[in-house]
Amino acid sequence: MLNPAFPDGAPNWVDLGTPDLDGALAFYGGLFGWELLPGGPEVGGYGMFTLEGHTVAGVMTVPEEQSSSAWSVYFQSSDVSSTAQLVNQAGGRLSFEPMEVLDYGRMGGFLDPAGAYFGVWQPRQNPGVGMIQQPGSLLWVELYTPDVPAASRFFGDVFRWKTEPLKVEGTEYVYTTVHPAGTGPELSFGGLVTMSDVPAEAARGPHWLPYFEVEDVEGAVAAAKRLGGAEALPPMEVPGVGTMANVTDPYGAVFALMKPQPRQGGEGGAPGD
Repeated sequence: MLNPAFPDGAPNWVDLGTPDLDGALAFYGGLFGWELLPGGPEVGGYGMFTLEGHTVAGVMTVPEEQSSSAWSVYFQSSDVSSTAQLVNQAGGRLSFEPMEVLDYGRMGGFLDPAGAYFGVWQPRQNPGVGMIQQPGSLLWVELYTPDVPAASRFFGDVFRWKTEPLKVEGTEYVYTTVHPAGTGPELSFGGLVTMSDVPAEAARGPHWLPYFEVEDVEGAVAAAKRLGGAEALPPMEVPGVGTMANVTDPYGAVFALMKPQPRQGGEGGAPGD
């Protein structure tokens, strides 16, 4: 699963673009217990969602006419400018040029060849999310793409990811997991899914989906509905993996909930904010 040391190529940040910051806080606060640390004018109002004093995500207001509400996934890089060159060479595109974010770090936004957006974060004062693999925090990331082999090649060229086939128990389905270079499958942090395999997500086009851990998936889905969200993919149990479901917040941003099966070797941690 996710490595709190955040090696290059691993997901180290997620953020939400929403048209209603107060409404998003009411939803995610009610669902996960998140609180908001508002951002000042020096960061354009970009704030942080926190849980038990740890940063779990970023959040910013995005006018509806400018962009749809969505979650974005960021990956670790020790040099965003070099990563941008690799993206270009591999057939991807810039969404925006690498930029300084005060003393916190550098960031860049990119599109893979299929059009899925992803961010890259080069840490300085802000190392990334401060809690993972705990209820209410990031657990897993997943790419919905029209061509899994092509996505594997692209992200392998950019981040040196390694892939592993994972046969789902009791089925013929083979899921493609990814892990950072120099690590083994036990540090897999995400998967690649052919969009046509999940029609509910295919309708959204190519995209990255963050998973947040919960203790009760069915209960969390019911809570999301009470708070104004909607069920996008009903709860399902995957043998050997856990129970999961996809939901949308009141403004249309999609994300997944998951209760993993008990892990071997201990729990994920909070590496610090």
